[in-house]
Amino acid sequence: MVLCQYDEVSAFRRVVAYAPQGVTGLSIGAVSGVFAPSGVFDLRPGLPAFDMTICTRRPGILRTDGGLTLQVEHGLDAFTAAELIMVLPGTGFREEPTDRVLDALRAAYRRGAIVAGHCVGSFLLAAAGLLDGLDATTHWQYADEMAATYPTVTVRPDALYIDHGRVSTGAGATAGIDLSLHLVRVHHGAAVANRIARDLVTPPHRAGGQAQYLDTPVPSAGDDKRLDDVLTWARANLGQRPSVDQLAARAMMSRRTFLRRFKQATGTSPHAWLIAQRLNQAEELLETTDLSVEQIAHHVGYTSGAVLREQFIQRRGVPPRDYRRTFLRRQL
Repeated sequence: MVLCQYDEVSAFRRVVAYAPQGVTGLSIGAVSGVFAPSGVFDLRPGLPAFDMTICTRRPGILRTDGGLTLQVEHGLDAFTAAELIMVLPGTGFREEPTDRVLDALRAAYRRGAIVAGHCVGSFLLAAAGLLDGLDATTHWQYADEMAATYPTVTVRPDALYIDHGRVSTGAGATAGIDLSLHLVRVHHGAAVANRIARDLVTPPHRAGGQAQYLDTPVPSAGDDKRLDDVLTWARANLGQRPSVDQLAARAMMSRRTFLRRFKQATGTSPHAWLIAQRLNQAEELLETTDLSVEQIAHHVGYTSGAVLREQFIQRRGVPPRDYRRTFLRRQL
């Protein structure tokens, strides 16, 4: 769910990650990987140089969930210059947050900062009242607890992330990377998000409505390899408009088995996955080429530019030409 218009969003650079005591090491790695500051990775020439700061309630020693200790130099004063605040999950999320933390978060939001939390970091956003009347998500294991604790929030345990424009929430663990890449995609464009994802060797885009987890057994290694090959082929041949039957044949599976294994592997249906891939590729082509909307439509597998425009407006909130104008302007 994305409620912001692309021509209304700003291209943030100053990112602050709020780390509570007991912060998960995985979440620190996730935000540091996506919002790597200039000079950290030599493999990112030409990408935005994020100014990322990790802060905690009080400067000093911060202990992670794995028992490691970190020396953190910044306190809540870091919020005052932040354009994006990522609230990270920690083991003490059930403890009553201090008024000082809540007031700092509310003040940053009122000032215009984007605020996002993933996993149990979403609890802090709810405690600050920033999720009142909104849909939100968190780690599926704690969704019922969040719903009971904050009844004014509609908790959706099935979503990877939910973006309301100025406030966003994400699910647990690696969904922090998904949420971070989504925010980069919205504010800096698909080409930037895709390059960062390639550096991290992670999928460039998983839709926010994709399932957090699956109860069914995972496919065997052989099935995984065949499905990976099929997905790679489909991304490279969207213009051929591959059907489910064609994909199943390439995977050497019956249609029924393919649909089941595809859902197990991706958390979504082939139809939904293909739509997402078409729009992702269309975004990057709009940003990086001068192809017409009609040409891009046929390149990614739509029958006409009108169909692409309809899908783009429905799922991205703006026409393709407005999207292109926004991100071309930011590259100047």
